[in-house]
Amino acid sequence: MKSITLSSAAIKNMFQQLHQNFGGSLSVNVKEHILTLDNELGRGHIRGITFKGGISYLEFDMEFNEDFTLKTGSDENAPICFAYCSAGRIAHSFDNETKKNVLENFQTGILTNASNADNVLYFQKDVRVKTSLIVVRTVAHADTSKKNGLNYRLQELMLNGKPAENSIYIGSYNLKIADQISQLKAIKQQGIVRSLLIEGLVHMILALEVQQHTDDLKNQETQTGSLNMREMESVREISDFVNNYPERQLSISELCRKSGLSPSKLQEGFKLMHGTTVTDYIREVRILKAEELIKNTDLNISEVVYSIGFTSRSYFSKIFRNKYNCSPKQYKDKQNMVAASL
Repeated sequence: MKSITLSSAAIKNMFQQLHQNFGGSLSVNVKEHILTLDNELGRGHIRGITFKGGISYLEFDMEFNEDFTLKTGSDENAPICFAYCSAGRIAHSFDNETKKNVLENFQTGILTNASNADNVLYFQKDVRVKTSLIVVRTVAHADTSKKNGLNYRLQELMLNGKPAENSIYIGSYNLKIADQISQLKAIKQQGIVRSLLIEGLVHMILALEVQQHTDDLKNQETQTGSLNMREMESVREISDFVNNYPERQLSISELCRKSGLSPSKLQEGFKLMHGTTVTDYIREVRILKAEELIKNTDLNISEVVYSIGFTSRSYFSKIFRNKYNCSPKQYKDKQNMVAASL
């Protein structure tokens, strides 16, 4: 088993040490560090970025060729770590304890440390792991000037004003977080725009993690709901299918046959992942696709309507106005005016 110990939690220093130990190719875009590997150790990437206010985002999308452990230390004011596993599974222990806590696919976890305690992450060989970590730096309670800051409020919420100790909370399955992480991966912009988009989505993921913890405490007896991991993966695949084929006339029965889920399980999964029903999600995907076509193509409104699966132009105009507060024609005219002025 290969093992690496990181002596610094600062993203810049951490990635320098990872690069020295792993090899691979390290790139830095503004404050975003990306280590890409394809060697005898494994393949994939490790990504990290730090934002103002002491919040960092760390992402592992890796498949190692041998069992591997990563050990990290913490300082006197140990951070709070919010974790989510998008694929595979990852195990954790404090220091060299024999007990391991396992975070499964689609599960959330919240980790707190006693002062100067070590963390050990375990990666199993030949298993692709996609894990996201949001690390929130804590502040000393004596530093009252930071009481209105996000970090201080989060540690008050999670620690109830008490000193941090070694503890890990493994929460219920959550598909909404997986959806936000997929949006994070889809960002194509570069430079400051990319940094701002990443920061916004990281804060959204953090909010969902905190909300998940709050909901779990209220509903401990039904923490995981009625969907198992395989069923949630089916919901994810159906969501991708709807996004890829918005023009198709998709019925609940067809999607149930395709996914192998009952109508109730399919609806429950969409409520978990998207906060809406299957029908409303399909309509939202079509509206977003229509807005994109109106903005970026020469198709007229009728052509747009039928190309994304609507059969009634009047119905499309109604729901478009509800979302964008103008008619499709008004929206297209505005886009043409902007294009003409350039």
